[in-house]
Amino acid sequence: MTALILQARLDSSRLPRKSLRPLGDRPLLALVMEALKTVPAALHVLACPEDCAAEFAPLAEAAAFELVTGPKEDVLGRYCQVIRRFSPDRIIRATGDNPFVFADAAEEIAREGEDLQADYAAFSGLPLGAGVESAAAEALLRAEREAASPAEREHVCPYLYGRPELFRLHRPLAPRIWQFPSLRLTVDTPEDLLRAQVLVEALKGSIFPSQGETIIGAWHKTFAPAAEAGTWGILP
Repeated sequence: MTALILQARLDSSRLPRKSLRPLGDRPLLALVMEALKTVPAALHVLACPEDCAAEFAPLAEAAAFELVTGPKEDVLGRYCQVIRRFSPDRIIRATGDNPFVFADAAEEIAREGEDLQADYAAFSGLPLGAGVESAAAEALLRAEREAASPAEREHVCPYLYGRPELFRLHRPLAPRIWQFPSLRLTVDTPEDLLRAQVLVEALKGSIFPSQGETIIGAWHKTFAPAAEAGTWGILP
């Protein structure tokens, strides 16, 4: 069984409460869950710290995500709580600041990771904020037992891909239709949020199901002319 686990919080230092900031006519987190719900998985889980649960619960229920709370800083431990509770074999890891995640690319890397029985799988070459990670549940449980550094526990998967001698890694270059490594689609700053709002409006509802080629095409149509004209700096 595959479980898609989405991590989210409210206390981002660069954009506080960004998960609940409006994007289009809904909170950012609602759009992220809507996009990820199109990724095939037996279970979709929103994993958050306890102090976010009350505000996230209505959004998770509306999106048909299970809500699981766990440690705030030990995000790896939070994922492993989900593993012990639901016993999935594989995990798709996603983060709550990526409303333009490529659901089609997520489905493909999860399939490749499972077919190859990789402990860790992820595409390179995607826009920042477009990808997910796929991991074997047992590999994450081992990481939880052995990972000591705060970074390895906060970011969940570095213990896996940082130790190729211990784990089976699959890190292919993404297919050409999804390649745009210089593009920033994540929402981590006020400027990111403003650009995301413009892009959502340009997509006019076609973001779901979330297809990489559609999102890249909308970005080019919306932002590239201004960038070429040298007016990028005045864009939201």
